[in-house]
Formats: sequence, structure tokens, C-alpha cells
Amino acid sequence: MTENTQQQTAATTELPTQYTPAEVEGPLYERWVERGYFEADAKSDKPPYTIVIPPPNVTGALHLGHAFQVTLMDALTRRKRMQGFETLWLPGMDHAGIATQNKVEQQLAEEGKSRHDLGREEFVERVWQWKDEYGGRILGQLRRLGAGLDWSRERFTMDEGLSRAVQKIFKDLYEDGLIYRAERIINWCPRCLTAISDIEVEYQDDAGELVSIRYGEGEDSLVVATTRAETMLGDTAVAVHPDDERYAHLIGKQIKLPLTDRTIPVVADTHVDPEFGTGAVKVTPAHDPNDFAIGQRHDLPSLTVMDEHGVITVHGPFLGLDRFEARSAIVGALKEQGRIVAEKRPYMHSVGHCSRCKTTVEPRLSMQWWVKVGPLAQAAGDAVRDGSVDIHPKELSKRYFDWVDNMHDWCISRQLWWGHRIPIWYGPDGEVVCLGPDDEAPTGEGWTQDPDVLDTWFSSGLWPFSTLGWPEQTPDLAKFYSTDVLLTGHDIIFFWVARMMMFGLYAMDGEVPFKTVALTGLVRDEFGKKMSKSNPNAVDPLDWMNAYGSDAVRFTLAKGANPGADVPIGEDWVQASRNFANKIWNATRFAMMNGATIEGPLPDASAMSATDRWILSRLNETVAQVDAYYEDFQFAKLSESLYHFAWDEVFAWYVELSKTTFFAGGEQAKVSGRVLGEVLDVMLRLLHPIVPFVTDTLWTTLTGGESLVIADWPKDSGFRDKAAEDEIELVQRLVTEVRRFRKEQGLQDAQKVPARLELAGTALAAHEAAIRQLLRLQPEGEGFAATASLPVAGATVSLDLSGTIDVAAERKRLAKDLAAAEKEKAQAEAKLGNEAFLAKAPDNVVDKIKGRLAKADEDIARIQAQLESLPQA
Repeated sequence: MTENTQQQTAATTELPTQYTPAEVEGPLYERWVERGYFEADAKSDKPPYTIVIPPPNVTGALHLGHAFQVTLMDALTRRKRMQGFETLWLPGMDHAGIATQNKVEQQLAEEGKSRHDLGREEFVERVWQWKDEYGGRILGQLRRLGAGLDWSRERFTMDEGLSRAVQKIFKDLYEDGLIYRAERIINWCPRCLTAISDIEVEYQDDAGELVSIRYGEGEDSLVVATTRAETMLGDTAVAVHPDDERYAHLIGKQIKLPLTDRTIPVVADTHVDPEFGTGAVKVTPAHDPNDFAIGQRHDLPSLTVMDEHGVITVHGPFLGLDRFEARSAIVGALKEQGRIVAEKRPYMHSVGHCSRCKTTVEPRLSMQWWVKVGPLAQAAGDAVRDGSVDIHPKELSKRYFDWVDNMHDWCISRQLWWGHRIPIWYGPDGEVVCLGPDDEAPTGEGWTQDPDVLDTWFSSGLWPFSTLGWPEQTPDLAKFYSTDVLLTGHDIIFFWVARMMMFGLYAMDGEVPFKTVALTGLVRDEFGKKMSKSNPNAVDPLDWMNAYGSDAVRFTLAKGANPGADVPIGEDWVQASRNFANKIWNATRFAMMNGATIEGPLPDASAMSATDRWILSRLNETVAQVDAYYEDFQFAKLSESLYHFAWDEVFAWYVELSKTTFFAGGEQAKVSGRVLGEVLDVMLRLLHPIVPFVTDTLWTTLTGGESLVIADWPKDSGFRDKAAEDEIELVQRLVTEVRRFRKEQGLQDAQKVPARLELAGTALAAHEAAIRQLLRLQPEGEGFAATASLPVAGATVSLDLSGTIDVAAERKRLAKDLAAAEKEKAQAEAKLGNEAFLAKAPDNVVDKIKGRLAKADEDIARIQAQLESLPQA
């Protein structure tokens, strides 16, 4: 035994007999970070590979959706690092304007204060204090998961560099006429007191009311229906379709608006669907986006009838009422006047709610800042059309085009104090000045800065290039932009992906922010239901990591990751992945203790057994397969391929088939030990991006190498041996068939049975010792009497079962099974012979019965063979 082999054997025996993730994962991760494995070098000559993490909210905690996407990004970057790329996976957080401000306002409320008691400057300082104390715990949780992020480059959307980027692009867009201020309809939250983006509006079916109201008098009257009766106080027209003959006589006339002293016109507009409802719609331009558009086309006034809290501001009996109180009061008043034609309660309809506080969103006319998206969206769409950016899977490209090709101008101002303040200053004489990052703010009396802040999506839209140093021309920007892959959920393709495309192409002179958009599905429970905090199916991934280890959680998530498809996950699946990690540990440890080594060159194929050549052939095929799946983002398939290779081919077959060789010792044992070492080395490298902790621990023990994080990714050597694969397939067929027969006979797995193996003239002859070992078959010995003979793969296995089973009881059991199979066959044949039944039955029903008949025939043949193989009484 050489010195290196002695050291390896000693190291192997030092490995614990059981793998305990809690003892390994934390210290190992810190060692990776301390050694700088995840830090990228902008001066490197290696080809770059870049992913910027979708920034989680500073208020956030790790959920399964985060863990899912982080696992996949980590797998991509770990593999590329092993392939020799200068790999940058950049971490960071989003300042999450509304969510973070709400957190601090809740703290203040507990103290009996509001932000207005502090004032803007002191409140913002309070938010920074909260961020430093409580924010960012999700980043620590990402470490727990094993995320190989370059922590030396951690960014925050409100840090100094990113704030400069926000000011720079705002000014550039403003000067190019792509940012403007206008009064438009926006989503307004009466609780958060701010405009909110479309993605921050959650729609759900609410039980409301549909009220039909008669406007006007006599022949000059019509009926409109509404779910928001309170908005009628702001009606400035009724619209009908220009071709609707029912209302042709009213177009252009004035009718009286109930409960007011106003008259409003009837206008003709093609937006109205004459087939829906009465074909007449009330028009409230200040409180509905479609009505606003009608108002613009017909030059209608816009009357705001609610303040920012959703309280009625119109003088009269409803002044000061909350919008929902006003709704009931107005319907009551209309009833008194006999103007209610119909009422429907409950009326289920889709209603928007603020995603932060769940308050019903109010469409509201408001002066806001907007991005003119037309030319930006055109460029974002063209970049995908011309192949500069690849959306994966391809079928989701249509959803992207549906969005960017029909995008409306984007409201970017928010009525908050926490966020990037809009860099616009107003002078005492009506001056408007936009400041860039290096511009001095105007001084003198009467100058004020716009009070609003920018939508959080504005700053996160700059993420792929602002995090690399833009607007400065930094080494990081030169080396790592464009980024390679954006991996994110398909649910935010519209809101985040499209904005990054628009801003990246604009700021970087047409250079795309990422080359590939890899879209994932959403994580659901094992029954396919959406997980949420309000449902009992919500899972904290840290609970699973504590119980089963991070590798188990990661492998479970990767194994369910089909491109663009939702991912069902249950605790049983995590337990199964934990079992897989344990299997890798136990089987690798056993192999290392019984001769597996990487010492010396791999022997020539001529010195190897067919079993050795088979596993090397399968190994190289697996390398090629895994590489192809990575390039296609087929994480589920590559995980399944690795699972099958490791558990089935290496541990269940190769190690078991090689045991007799190892136990016999000699030169062939050394050859197989070197082959097994090679297989384990490559297998652990292949598994490492998905399950990094257990693989790194085993690999460093096996090889004496520093770490798998910086090891080379395996390559397909091109070695294939079809003859060896065919030969081992025969062995597998024979072993599988005899195992099945043993099970049918009720034999225990460990029970030894005398057997005669007639293998002469077949490729199986060389494997007799291994076959006997796997099947617990003893030599036939004196008095051997074959009670069963199994012809398999050109060979015959004869077994002497006398004394091992109760023949009479077994014959009785098989006779019962045979009767059941024959009854099943008779029933199926009767139905298939019934012409009336066949004429009426659907094809799938007929096919199912044919399948039952075929299965019955198979069962009858099998049971009869078993009966014949039993010894005679």
C-alpha cells in the first residue's frame, strides 16, 4: 500500500458513519467565503459569466420561491466557475419603498406617532436605522442555502452608486422627452396614500352589488349599471355605441344626472359594447381609466369626487362619507326617487386590492410623473425578435410580446418619503429644473424639490448595469456586461423583465442587459395549490433545511424545475432527497474504504472488466446528457439523470457487481478500484452544483483536492463501449428476473437458495460469481433437486426451493390468483365480443378493456409458469 493510499484510507475512516448536515454546512460555507472562491476578478483573462440576483426586498424573509430560483442560479454559476469562466453572481437588495415605509410607520404607530410628527428628514433617517437593524436577514438565509454569491460586491438600490445611476437616467430620459408630468388615472391606495404599480395590485373576486340606475326622464332616459354607485357624483357623460339604434335619438342631447342639479351629454363612442348590459355606460373620467380615455376623446370635464382617503368631497348630503358608506347612502337616495331599475346582490366581480395592506384600490385622477414607453418598448421587443435576447422557454415569448407591444405609459411617481426622490426642482417663477448626479441644487428663496419618490421598479430596472458601476465606466461594467442569464419567475416577465430591457438598451447604447431570460414556474404545494402566508400550506424553507439539510431542499427544488412550469413540492419529497444525500455519503464512504482511489492513471480499457468498461461508458454518456440539459435549463431532467446514474447505476449495480472483485483482491481489484475512484470523482463533480455540501466533503476526502467549488468540470472523454453495455444489460435482465421470481415465491432478500447456473456459451459466464452474490445463490451441492427453472437471456437458472416454502400453501395461493386472472379475462372478452357495447363505447373505454385483457393474459401465463415450477406433492 502506497503512502497516498494509506492517507486516503485514514481520511475515509475519519468520516462519520452518518452524514449530519448541521455539522457540515455552516462551517463549510464560511470556509468557501473566507477563501474568496465566489469573488470575481474583473482583470481576469477568463471569459466572463454573469448573473445578477433578482434583488429581494430588504423587508423580506426567505420563502420557497426564493430558495427555488436561488438554487437554480447557484447551480448555473457553480458549473460555469468549474468550467473556467470568470463567474460573477452579484447579490443585493431592493429598498422596497412601500413595504419598508409601512414597517417603520407601524413602529411609529406603536409609539403613538406618525411620520408627520417626525418630518421627512428625520423619518428617512429612522428608516435607514430600521434597515441597518432589521433589514437584509434574507441575505443571511441565502448563505444558509449555500448560495455562491460574491458578497464583496453586495449592492442596495438606495446605496450611493445606484442613487447616482437613478438620477443620471432620469435626467437623460427627461431631456430626451421620455419622462413627463401629466394628470392621468392611476391606481391609488387610500391606506398607503400613494399611487401603486400594476404589479402591486392584487385582483380577487369580491361579493359586491350591481345596481341599474335610470338617468334622464321619459323618452329621453336610459339605464346604466354600476358596481360603484358613489362615482356617479363625478359622471360627466353617458356613452353609447354610435351604431346602436336604441339611443340614436339621444346622441348629443343632455340628460339630467340624478341626485345633482347637473345635466350631462350622451356621447357616441366605439369603446361601448352594445351587446353588454343595456348598451349604455356612465362616464366618470376622474375615477376610471376607460372613462378617462372616453373623456379625452370627447373633451369631457374630469370631476374628482373623493379625496386621497376615499372620502366624498362633493358638497351635499354625502359630503364627508367614506366611499363605501356613500355607496349605500346614494343607492338609498336613488330608491327614494324611484330610479333604481334593478339590483343584484351578491354580485361577484374582480376587484383590485393593494398587495401591501389589502385595501381596495381606487382609480383616481392625479398629477404624476410618467415614462413615455413607446420607443423604449419597441426596442425591448425588437431585441427578442432579432435574437439578441433569447426567452426560454420559447412559448413564453408571446406573453412578452403581448406586453411590450401594448404597453401603456408608466407612472413612476409615488407619494412616499422612502425612496429615490424625484430630481426635479420648482422655482418661484414657474421654473422647472431637472438635476443629474453631479448638478448642484438651486439655491434661493422659493425653490422646492418635488415631494414624490420614484417607483421601486424604476431603480430595479437599472439593476443589471447600475450594480456594475454605471454611469461610471468601471472595470466591472466592461468585463461583466451584458449579463448572461436572467433567471426569474414567469409572473414578473411584464413588470421587471420588460423594464430592465427598456432601460438597459437605452442606457447602454443598444447593448442588451442579458443574453437569455430563463423563466421558471411558481412553487406550489404537493397538490398543486398556490402557497401563501394566509394558507396552512405555506412552508418556511428554513424548517426543512433544519430538519433535512440544505442539499435535500436544493435537490428537491431542482428535481421539480421544468422550464416555465410550476413546481409542486411536499415534505415527503424533501425526505426522499435527504435519503439520496445519505445514500451518496454512505455508498461513497463504503467504496473508499474498499479500494476506490484516484491514485495513478486510469488503466487501459484492455485491462478492465466488462463491468468497468460499462460504468465508464455510462459515466461519459451521463456527462454529455447533463451538459445538454444545463444548456437547455432542464434542471428537472439533469437532476433525474444524476439521481438515476448515482443511485441505480453506480451504487445499485456497479458497486454490487464489483464486490466479488474487491473481496478477491489482486490486480483486477486494483483496476476496478481505480475505475470506481474515477467514477466517484466525476459523479461528485456533476452533482456539486445542485448538492454542494455533501459532495464537497466527500470529494476532498476522496481526492485530497482543495474544494469542488474551484475544481474542473468534467468533460465527456468520448469513451463508449456498446458491447460492455449490452453485456451488463444481460446481467441486469437475469438478476431482475430472478429477483422477481424470488419475491413471488415469498423468499426473503437475504435468504440463500441452492441454484444451478447454466451460463456456458453466453456473455453471462464471466459474471457467475457476481450473479450468485447479488441473488444470494449457493452452489447446488449434493442432493440438489431443481424445483424451478428460469430461462433468461439465453441462460437457465435452476433453483431448489424444497424446504424454503410451503409448496401446498403456495400452490393454493397461485390457484386462487389464476382463477381471478381467468375471470378478469372472461369479463374483458365478453365486453369486447359484444357488438352493441362496442358501437356505443368511447374509444378510450375500449382501449382500456383491451389493456385489461392483455394484462390478464400476461398474469395467466406467469402464474401457470410458477405453478409448473413448483415441486409435485
